[in-house]
Amino acid sequence: MTIDSHAAIPFPTPNTFRERLGALLPEFQAVDWVESTGSTNKDLGDLARTMGGAFATSSADSWPRLLGAHLQTAGKGRAARPWHNTAGECLMFSCGFAPKIGAGELPGIAPALGVASCLALRSVLTPLLGARAAHQLTLKWPNDLQWKGAKLAGILVETAPSAKPQQPLLVIGMGLNLSGAAALAADLNRPVADLSQILMGHAFDPIALVATLAQAWQRTLHDYAAKGYAAFAPRYQEVDGLLGEHVDVIDQGKLLHTGIACGTDSIGRLKIETASGILPILVGDVSIRPRTQTRSSPTRDA
Repeated sequence: MTIDSHAAIPFPTPNTFRERLGALLPEFQAVDWVESTGSTNKDLGDLARTMGGAFATSSADSWPRLLGAHLQTAGKGRAARPWHNTAGECLMFSCGFAPKIGAGELPGIAPALGVASCLALRSVLTPLLGARAAHQLTLKWPNDLQWKGAKLAGILVETAPSAKPQQPLLVIGMGLNLSGAAALAADLNRPVADLSQILMGHAFDPIALVATLAQAWQRTLHDYAAKGYAAFAPRYQEVDGLLGEHVDVIDQGKLLHTGIACGTDSIGRLKIETASGILPILVGDVSIRPRTQTRSSPTRDA
C-alpha cells in the first residue's frame, strides 16, 4: 500500500488512536486521544495539580500517561510561541512521567530527549527510505527535528508538581508535521518539512510512531536518571544538525552571541566557538545564519 506523494497522510479517528495506543503501551497508566483540546501539555500539567493530596502517596503509580489530540487550539512551542496546526496535518501528543530525576539535574534533559526522538524517527524511516536517506533527519539543539535543515517537529519539555518537589513530574509534548508544509513555510517565511514530502508515497502508521516515541522517551528518562546526559553525549554527535554551522544565539529577541556550533558539553549545553573561545549555551533561541546572509527579524515558530 502506498499513498500519493505529498498527499495528506490518512489519519485514524481519535477512538482508533486511543484503542491501539492502549494496546501498544500497556505500561502506561492512562492513554487518551481527543478530537480537540487547548494544549495536551497543559492538560497533563493541570491533571498533576488537581490530583492534589492523592499525589502524595500515588504519584509514581499514576504515571506515565499519554494524551493526544487531532487539534490543539492553544498549543505552544519553546519560549511560549504558538504552535500552528490544523487537524489531520500535524501529529500532536504529550506524555507525563514521574522520573527519579532531581530538579538540579534537568538542564540536559531537553537535548537527551531530542536525541532519542531523532533516533526513534530514523528507525521508522530507515526501512522505508534506507539508512542514508533517513540520516537526513537531524537534531537542532536542543530538541527540534529537522529534515534537510527544514523544521519537521518540535518538542516541548515542562515540569509539573509531584509529591517530591525535588523530583518534579515531566510533561513532554511533540508536534510533528504530517502535511501542509509548503503553505506553512510560505506563511512563516522559513523552511518547514512534513512527512508526506519525506515519505514520497510510502505507507506510514502514525499510531505506531506515537508509541515508538513514547517508549523512547520512557527509556530516555530511565537512562538519564541513572547516568545523566553523559549517556547521550556520544549519540548527540550522530544526529547533530548544527555542527560546524554559523549560529546566532538569541534570547528574547536580543542577539547574545555569534559563532560556530561545535557539539555539546558533558551536561548538554551547546558549545559555540567564538572569537574569545568556547562558550557553553544553556538558554536562548538558536538560529542558523549563513555567513553570506544578513540576520532577519524573528518569525513565528512553526
